[in-house]
Amino acid sequence: MSAEPAPAPAPAAPEPVPGPEPPAGGGGEPPAEHRALVLTGFGGYDKVKVQARRCAEPRPGEVSVTVRACGLNFADLMARQGLYDRLPPPPVCPGMECAGTVRALGDGVRDRQVGDKVMVLARSGLWQEVVNVPASHTFPMPEGMSFEEAAALLVNYITAYMILFDFGNLRPNQSVLIHMAAGGVGTAAIQLCKTVENVTIFGTASASKHETLKESGVAHPIDYRTMDYAEEIRKISPKGVDIVLDPLGGSDTSKAFNLLKPMGKLITYGVANLLTGQKKNLMAMAKTWWNQFSITALQLLHQNKAVCGYHLGYMHEEVELLRSVVAKLVNLYSQGKIKPKIDSVWPFDQVAEAMKQMQEKKNVGKVILVPEAPKEEPKKAEN
Repeated sequence: MSAEPAPAPAPAAPEPVPGPEPPAGGGGEPPAEHRALVLTGFGGYDKVKVQARRCAEPRPGEVSVTVRACGLNFADLMARQGLYDRLPPPPVCPGMECAGTVRALGDGVRDRQVGDKVMVLARSGLWQEVVNVPASHTFPMPEGMSFEEAAALLVNYITAYMILFDFGNLRPNQSVLIHMAAGGVGTAAIQLCKTVENVTIFGTASASKHETLKESGVAHPIDYRTMDYAEEIRKISPKGVDIVLDPLGGSDTSKAFNLLKPMGKLITYGVANLLTGQKKNLMAMAKTWWNQFSITALQLLHQNKAVCGYHLGYMHEEVELLRSVVAKLVNLYSQGKIKPKIDSVWPFDQVAEAMKQMQEKKNVGKVILVPEAPKEEPKKAEN
């Protein structure tokens, strides 16, 4: 894979975004300008460009972080096409998670120190070399964790944990269907399922990923491209499954609901079926919304099933709740029970290739962006 030529810096810095401040103005260290990835408009891969931004010192309650690695999420792909409502309008710096080192403290910050290694969670704005964020949006990295792993933990593992345990109430001897099982949330969910005794995992993914899924703990990988996954599950488990994780939307949500056993739970957390190419596809949007699942309270009452909706982007103010989940995840990591799986690492200059890797569903695990080019461009992780 060859690097895309780095675009020339923009003549003016993009407007600030809500959440983490894109540093602008102010002197001191680090140098007055840094590189950032900026969504310049909605559309294809070429709409995300490397631009220069100005640095500032953190405001009261904030910390300034030198970013070492950033996570690429499916929501970022949707945001590029204008399909993600939690991202401010362009020009805007995307990025919901990153990891790095604290370089400066704003007034009133007592629980962080310069030099601390931290993970950062925000609505947007984190695909930069330097970010200023509220200290409450940072989490100490556990001992032995790499910056790439830290950038892969928060969004995917918080999502998978809250879906499986807070909504799903996952218990021993239950069965779970995980769609897009080789992706970031999928691999996180598989690892978390394995912390519970005797959980049977069904996972959808293309056939080339099945051996990897089996090794990771998926009892029944299903090729969604050549098989009807609902029929395949019924052959193995005629009553269906206890929990379905649904990031797809449209007609797949209806199939998921029909696959539930009595007292089963469907948790919908995305509409990946909207994404069919580089740019917004109006036909795919119409088809997905036309087939969107709908049920009345009375119908639900008769079914003895539960339907839940989860959107991490609307929980950014639930600081204590998220902090408690992260504490549990860090504990599981320290015990060796979970470990983020890195698919590949890409420099900012190759963000288009990184997005293509995920959008074409070539990844097994997390796709990571780094400000500087790794030794191998891009490098496939060994874990």
